[in-house]
Amino acid sequence: MRNIFILLFFILIPFITLKSQSDQAAVSILDKFSSAAISAPSVSIDFLLITDDQMENYRDTITGSVILSKDSYKLDLPDNIIWYNGKTSWSYLPAEREVTITEPDKDDDSFQSRPSSIFTMYKSGYKCRLLQEKTNSWLIDLYPEDTKEELIRVRLNIEKPSLKLLSAEYKRRDGITLTLSVKDYDLGKTTEPDMFSFTASKYKGVEVIDMR
Repeated sequence: MRNIFILLFFILIPFITLKSQSDQAAVSILDKFSSAAISAPSVSIDFLLITDDQMENYRDTITGSVILSKDSYKLDLPDNIIWYNGKTSWSYLPAEREVTITEPDKDDDSFQSRPSSIFTMYKSGYKCRLLQEKTNSWLIDLYPEDTKEELIRVRLNIEKPSLKLLSAEYKRRDGITLTLSVKDYDLGKTTEPDMFSFTASKYKGVEVIDMR
């Protein structure tokens, strides 16, 4: 479950920036990056999620994938699969052979309730700076306006000219650094409506916990 919340935050991070008091070159790049995702039929990401805890001298790596289409998504992690069709969410734990059904609050603008908001939330909360421009990529740092935030810095590596996300590094005040290393970033995949719903016939014998 810890990995799920970390990952959902990482999915949010690449589209956050601040248009005022920011490096305008960085803003321009991130605007284009966000626009490319919004106009695509879907956003599909295969990734490695690396957790480095300097305080505990701990390092962990998991693989996963996520595909988003407007207010729907499917997230695949080694110990959990989540489907969300814009109204209902199904969280399946293979080890426990159980699926939990919920209906997120429609007034909630979090990723779980309205995934498409990740592409429009970049207008407040962070300053951004173009740290480095290479032949084939941009490196952009994001800093929270609130200096008391647990987050210290987000570092994005974006491919040029394709505007594909290569990696996102999330550095926290508690000594934990989370890195999303993108193996594949695809804006061209077509989706079917049933892709974002739990299909009971494929998971026979699974315990259903309905929390709606």
